[in-house]
Amino acid sequence: MENTLVEVPASRRQGATLERSKKLKILVVDDEPDNLDLLYRTFRRDFHVLKADSGINALDVLAAEGEVAVIISDQRMPEMKGTEFLSKTVPQFPDTVRIILTGFTDIEDLVEAINAGQVYKYITKPWDPGELKAVVQRAAETYDLLKQRTEELRRANAQMALLTVLVQVTQASQSLEASLEPIATVFSDSFAADSCILQLLESNTLAATQGSYSQGGMVKNWLDQDPLTSEAIATGQMQVALNVAKEPKLAGVNHYQDSGVQAHLVIPITYRNDMLGVLSLQWQQPCSLREDELNLIHLSAQLVAIALTSSGCYQAKI
Repeated sequence: MENTLVEVPASRRQGATLERSKKLKILVVDDEPDNLDLLYRTFRRDFHVLKADSGINALDVLAAEGEVAVIISDQRMPEMKGTEFLSKTVPQFPDTVRIILTGFTDIEDLVEAINAGQVYKYITKPWDPGELKAVVQRAAETYDLLKQRTEELRRANAQMALLTVLVQVTQASQSLEASLEPIATVFSDSFAADSCILQLLESNTLAATQGSYSQGGMVKNWLDQDPLTSEAIATGQMQVALNVAKEPKLAGVNHYQDSGVQAHLVIPITYRNDMLGVLSLQWQQPCSLREDELNLIHLSAQLVAIALTSSGCYQAKI
């Protein structure tokens, strides 16, 4: 469903499960080609497997590919031991789970690495394929759980920051236009968007004179030309396009190509069935959003309506 335009009824705040399941990436490192090939064949069905034949080359792979869930590395390799290689990955990829393949003669190195938190598990050679698969599966589950908890903490902090800004807007005696900037900024930060546009309406028409703010400066305010915006205003429903290139409704819309926006959400901001404006979140890459994230975005947009109408700067317009 990731590439499908999804309409979310504002009255029910229901989202869609838009996160596509993907294989986790793992990296296998061994200087012996036969072992490297065996490791690749062992895990290729369940994981997206990256390969490297040395610690140095493995660092290059990580630099190019980014974080992986699990690293499986041989200990005895020329130029750089496995424990040395793994220690170099810790600062940049602290969440990655590290497994080392070793002989019985490398215990001192292993103890040091394990005590330093660099190695999750060691497997002695020759390894049992079933045991290794079980260990890697548990390692992947550990990584998933860690990322989930990290994301939950990040989301909680983002929600707190968002609520703080909305309370400040409610209490501040400032102009309506001045209140748009901090709201757009915190929305962009909270949902990792590249740009956020907060545009007010007048008689269900985008009102340029009533102020807008584009956080990030990556795109111009072209919402008055945007089909998603028009549909959001007409239906009162959130419009979701998480991969613009694959959306038939957006094919040939020039401003998406010109701006580089590849994912776009447009959320109506309503107060007592009166549409006050629209909130546009834009990303420069296709993205995935879960149902709970869509619901949070929708609820937060409605809090914006309360903040605007309670601040005193919008009273004359409601």
